[in-house]
Amino acid sequence: MAEQLAADAFQEFDGSSQPPVPENVAIIMDGNGRWAQSRGLPRTQGHRKGVEAVRAAVRAAGELGIKTLTLFSFSSENWNRPADEVSEIMGLLKIFIRRDLADLHKEGVRVSIIGARDNIPSDIKPLLEEAENLTRNNTSTRLVIAFNYGSRDEIVRATKKIAEKAASGELKPEDIDQDMISGALDTAEWSDPDLIIRTSGEQRLSNFLMWQAAYSEFVFLDCLWPDFDKVELQNAIEIYHSRDRRYGGVKVAKAGA
Repeated sequence: MAEQLAADAFQEFDGSSQPPVPENVAIIMDGNGRWAQSRGLPRTQGHRKGVEAVRAAVRAAGELGIKTLTLFSFSSENWNRPADEVSEIMGLLKIFIRRDLADLHKEGVRVSIIGARDNIPSDIKPLLEEAENLTRNNTSTRLVIAFNYGSRDEIVRATKKIAEKAASGELKPEDIDQDMISGALDTAEWSDPDLIIRTSGEQRLSNFLMWQAAYSEFVFLDCLWPDFDKVELQNAIEIYHSRDRRYGGVKVAKAGA
């Protein structure tokens, strides 16, 4: 019943005169551990259930016409978690790529990976490269996986790239502007997120897309990530459409309005 009500409410976005879905949606997938603990299960079970939610989110994004979906899967700080939990997450990543990559490719999904590559385990890096190379020419939804990702680290790496060009004489310090910094980030090939969703009720960015989120709308959902589905995504988009995005400006009412 809840899914039908949400679907009926979402029909307003189908008409050409209605606001379109956001082109770029990013999600901080939070709450796997709490989902498991609330059921008396080990945290690893929450991560396994979370993979199912990833599949649901990717499928829903395609059905709704979202062009870019970015999922914060593993941060550069997550290596500090217990070794058995990290091992479980790495194993699930391998399974996801091996089982789901062919289907994603068949559906025209393009996979892109953002995050540092220099300290990725040797058995993981080739799988990420395979996913990118196989789907490189696909043109439907772009699925961006933030893996071994931290926004501060990304900005530092971008700054180093620019500094190296300045040191070699390729550019002058006064040439550096916002567009140049954006172009040196991992996300240079696509637009900034219109909407950032975080599940589990937490209300913080956690070192995720801090530069790119300058004018994003934020929606914080109480549901834990394993419970996330198309209905939750639609609800978040409805909230997004209730916002007045001014990008720092002020809308002036027309005379006579």
